[in-house]
Amino acid sequence: MSMMKRCLFLLLLSLPLVALTACETPQWGGVPTVPITATNPQAPETATASATVTAAVPPTEVTVSSQPPTPTLSPDSWKSMPIVPVVSQRMIEVYRAGVAAGRNSARFSKVGDCQNITTYFLASFDSPNDYRLGSTYAYLQLTIDHFADSWSRQSLAVKGGMNVAAVQNPMWANHDMCNSGETPIACEIRKNNPSIVLISLEESWSGDIDKYDRYMRTIVEYVLSQDVVPILATRAEGPDPKISINTTVAQIAYDYDVPLWNFWAAAYPLPSHGLTADGFHLTWAAPFFDDPLRMKMGWPWRNLTALQVMETVWHVMAEGQ
Repeated sequence: MSMMKRCLFLLLLSLPLVALTACETPQWGGVPTVPITATNPQAPETATASATVTAAVPPTEVTVSSQPPTPTLSPDSWKSMPIVPVVSQRMIEVYRAGVAAGRNSARFSKVGDCQNITTYFLASFDSPNDYRLGSTYAYLQLTIDHFADSWSRQSLAVKGGMNVAAVQNPMWANHDMCNSGETPIACEIRKNNPSIVLISLEESWSGDIDKYDRYMRTIVEYVLSQDVVPILATRAEGPDPKISINTTVAQIAYDYDVPLWNFWAAAYPLPSHGLTADGFHLTWAAPFFDDPLRMKMGWPWRNLTALQVMETVWHVMAEGQ
């Protein structure tokens, strides 16, 4: 029996599947959580670019917050949050501790579902002929160079159908690459040794947001326990979604003082809010950011704003050392 068939067989035995309009994914329940034990970072490697970056055309004013977040957000306050986040002093300290312990400042990891696979997301930045920054976004090339090879990395914590429960379930791990009993997120951090983890888990299943909240908080706490900086992402949604995860994601980012990539704010002004007819997947175009027609689609903005977020977070944290 092939590895894929064996995994699917085990999933059918242990976690009944539910029908979705997007990626196929297991239901909640009975999923082991990630043990909070530190991995052993490798020795620091020399970065491919200077740690201090002067952006030629910064997308937003870079700000460092030293104040703790307020306890509770109002329900819609996340809609006015910037696409590119403010970076807290606490995250600078987490980043500094990670690099001192051996985390690689030139690597980041992705954690997510089918909206994060390399076919569409970020991988083009490792292939110079597959993207165009244009003059407006030329300053982002320094960040592309700095994180070379991370853009196209096949993350061990990204898979169609991956969700906040599955990423903490050893059954979803790559058994050829991961240790016995190791979860996908723990395996990815151990193997890639990143300083930053970009977390975009968009599946909300039958609408149990309380469980989504608990599992996502466990993920954030685990990443922080590894001296790695998590970046959380909101998702593209229309004006009246049946289920919305964005309020929850924003509240978690606020509670833990971690960066929030508010992708919703970038996608919402686009035609059909950057979404296809199914209301989940993004409209497709290649990442040619100097092409006005392509920039009416969802995927170019997802790739561009993710790159801008990485530029700002890395820039602020590196300068904060």
